Amino acid sequence: MTASERALWEALRALKLHIRRQAPIGRYIADFIHHGARLVIEVDSGWHDDAEAQLQDAERDEWLAGQGYRVMRVRDGEAFGNPYLVAERVAAEIQRHPHPNPSPIKGEGL
Repeated sequence: MTASERALWEALRALKLHIRRQAPIGRYIADFIHHGARLVIEVDSGWHDDAEAQLQDAERDEWLAGQGYRVMRVRDGEAFGNPYLVAERVAAEIQRHPHPNPSPIKGEGL
């Protein structure tokens, strides 16, 4: 993981969001993923400003969307400079799109 990813990972773990890091999904590796909310979080460096990289990102995002995932892209400087603010944005995004079939609370199943 990059320094930016490590900083964000620490902030995400502090919020106990149940996010996995460096998670395989198809032929890709997501920087971070919350399967329940179908959310992929990518920390992008300046390399992603390159035209070729943008094409690759678009292809990847399209594939992920086809699998039912949304992609949230974060600049590495933002993730490194203010990881807790980014983690709060991730938490808000998870809240906006909770798992469609949450597990029943203990004793409240079918």
